[in-house]
Amino acid sequence: MPRKATPLTDSAIKVAKPKDKPYKLTDGQGLYLEVMPTGSKLWRLKYRHSGKEKRLALGAYPAVPLQNARKKRDEARELLSEGTDPGEQKKAAKVAQKVEGLTFETLAREWYDYTAPRWADATAYKAKLYLDNDIIPGIGARPVKAVTRPELVELVRTVEARGTLNAAGKIRQWLHQIFRYGLARGVVEVNPATDLNVVAAPAKTVRHHPHVTFAELPELLGKVEAANIHTLTKHAVRLLTLTAVRPGELRQAPWSEFDLDAAVWTIPAARMKARRPHIVPLPRQAVAILRQLNEITGRYSLVFAGANPERPMSENTINKALRLAGYEGRQTGHGFRHLLSTELNGRGYNKDWIERQLAHGDSDEIRGTYNHAAYVEQRREMMQAWADSIDALCAGANVVSIKRKAKA
Repeated sequence: MPRKATPLTDSAIKVAKPKDKPYKLTDGQGLYLEVMPTGSKLWRLKYRHSGKEKRLALGAYPAVPLQNARKKRDEARELLSEGTDPGEQKKAAKVAQKVEGLTFETLAREWYDYTAPRWADATAYKAKLYLDNDIIPGIGARPVKAVTRPELVELVRTVEARGTLNAAGKIRQWLHQIFRYGLARGVVEVNPATDLNVVAAPAKTVRHHPHVTFAELPELLGKVEAANIHTLTKHAVRLLTLTAVRPGELRQAPWSEFDLDAAVWTIPAARMKARRPHIVPLPRQAVAILRQLNEITGRYSLVFAGANPERPMSENTINKALRLAGYEGRQTGHGFRHLLSTELNGRGYNKDWIERQLAHGDSDEIRGTYNHAAYVEQRREMMQAWADSIDALCAGANVVSIKRKAKA
């Protein structure tokens, strides 16, 4: 029969001195005090669970006095009698405490850091923008487990109220993904961001991007030039007219994509909607504008550097400029693509050349790759003729005389 340990006393604990090596002062029923060479005194409980001997830390003396240590021992032994490992329960309680204090902002930023490397740069930039400007200011400080569906509905409605329904849709999508990530991490039990689209604001009537006619283009360009608009923005409008790229592709363009001597702009697949690289042949007029721009922003990485040179001009800048010039509801940045398509199709150019210039996808991947490689010189001739026709029209020439039928 094992010898019963003599219970410890406070006085015995107080006078216990450190030695060269740790040593134990036993109290009984597995409880002991470990005296360390540093002088610290730590409560431990030795116990067995599922046939294995284990140790449980109960705190340090004198922060945990003798009576409290015995109380913790008794609580642990009660758990053992119920078949529960007190050490595992302590770990679970720590995790639960950490989860209880986890804010939505912490989870959202962790999700972003995990997910963003899988995205195109433009998507990552946009997600970060909405996180910082809309999502986190709204609910970032809230404990993630306390966030409710009504709160998320209210947050999205605030964005919808600005009329930015596309942004609201993206935010609903990202909220759903953040909480799905939280479910996988085990920090939430439910996803309150499901089915937010059920109460989404009704979509606006689908409208094609408005654009003026080709005959009205000189007046538009003249009014943009005369308006109180930043020089970079005026150049951006001109380049959209001359290249028919998407506004986002233009405003986020780095100088590294341009070879002005070869008059070629190569946009990598990561920045393209169809996730295919896009070659844009540059007419002489576009090259001239880019050389002027290089004198302004050439020292930065971005052609259209914003107030913070590391970031591009705002996505609303071009449309705002067109409104200031008096073209609200009549012309958008994207509308220049429709203008070019309408006019060049009317002039009889090969439809494949026009579609490739607009970087529209091709359901036949092999054909799309061939077109990408084969039509550059044809498009160069077409776009130079397009630029020249704009100059001629602005100079007052009869545009009919420069229309031509291109060979298919």
